[in-house]
Amino acid sequence: MEVKRLKSIALTFAAVATTATSALAADVTMNVGFGAPEASIYGRFGAHFERFAEEFSDGEIDVKLRCCNQIATEDEAFKAMQLGTVDGFFITANNVSPHWPLMDVTVLPYIFQNQEHLARVLDGEVGQYMKDKLQADTSVHLLAFGPSLYRDFYNSVRPVNTMADMDGLKIRVPKNEVMIATFEAFGANPVPLAWSETPTALQTGTVDGGDNGTSFIRDMKFYEFEPHLVILEHFVAFAPLFASDHFMKRLSDEHRDDIMRAATAAGAALAEEVATETQEIRDWLATEGGMAMTVPDKTDFVEAAKGVQDEFATNRSDDFRELLAMIRAAAE
Repeated sequence: MEVKRLKSIALTFAAVATTATSALAADVTMNVGFGAPEASIYGRFGAHFERFAEEFSDGEIDVKLRCCNQIATEDEAFKAMQLGTVDGFFITANNVSPHWPLMDVTVLPYIFQNQEHLARVLDGEVGQYMKDKLQADTSVHLLAFGPSLYRDFYNSVRPVNTMADMDGLKIRVPKNEVMIATFEAFGANPVPLAWSETPTALQTGTVDGGDNGTSFIRDMKFYEFEPHLVILEHFVAFAPLFASDHFMKRLSDEHRDDIMRAATAAGAALAEEVATETQEIRDWLATEGGMAMTVPDKTDFVEAAKGVQDEFATNRSDDFRELLAMIRAAAE
C-alpha cells in the first residue's frame, strides 16, 4: 500500500513538473504597440504578425497588440525600445528619422521608381544593410519594413499626362520641406496647408489639387469636386515593425527565428492585401467616383525628383549619400 502511495506521489510530482515546464515554455509574451486604431494599417499588420508568431512557435509566443498609444507615442516608443522598456512597436518611417537620420532617405520623392525597384531594395542587400546599420547605431531591431503605401495626385483643372501638365497648378502640400521642394521641381505651385484646412481649400478652389493615400481620396469624397485622378506614386511610406534588443536577447534562438519569420510573413501578407485594395479603390474612383484617371509617363518626374534628392543629400552625412547611391544603383 505504501509503495503504491509513493508511486502515486511520484507520478503527481512528474505531472506537475511537466505542466510547469510546458507553462514556462509557453510564457513568452511580446507587447507590441502602435499609435493608430485597431482597424488601421498598423492594426492589420499587427494582427498578421500575432497570428504568424503564435503559429510558427506552436503557441509558445503570445503577442499582445496595444493600439492607440496605450504603450507610448511613436517618438517615445523608439527611445523606450532603446532603453528596453518597450518590446515592439510599429513606427511610421519618417518618424524614425529624428532617432536615425538615414531613414530620411526613404522619404525622398521617387527614391523607389517602381514596385520591382522597391522589392529589390527592401528584400535584398540594401534592406539588410539598413536593418544591420540601424541596429548597430541604435540597438533597435527592424524586423520588417511592412507594405508600401503610395500617395495619389488629384486636381480640378486638367488631366496630367506629362510633367508639363503640372505647370502652374496650385497644389496643397503638408508643411514638409521635401514635399514642397518636390512639387516646385514638378513645375507646380505648392501651397503648404494643415490637413484641417485642406477640404475647404479644395472645395472653394483656393488650391487646385493635392495628394493623399488612395483610400483618403475616397473616404474624404474628394472625387465630388476633384475630377482628375493622377497615378504619380511620387512618395512612398512605410510602417516598419521594430523590436528592442532587450526583448530579442531574452528569446531562445528558435523563438528569435519564429519572430523574424513572423514579421516577414506578416509584411508580405499585408502588402498583398494593400496592393489589391489600392487598385480596387482606384478603379472605384474612376468608375463610380466619376474621376478621369491618368497614368503619366514618369520619366520627367523621376529626373526632377533626382534633383530634389541631390539637394537634400548635399547637407547630409556621408552615410546618407552612400545609402542614397546604393538605392539608386538597385534601380539599374
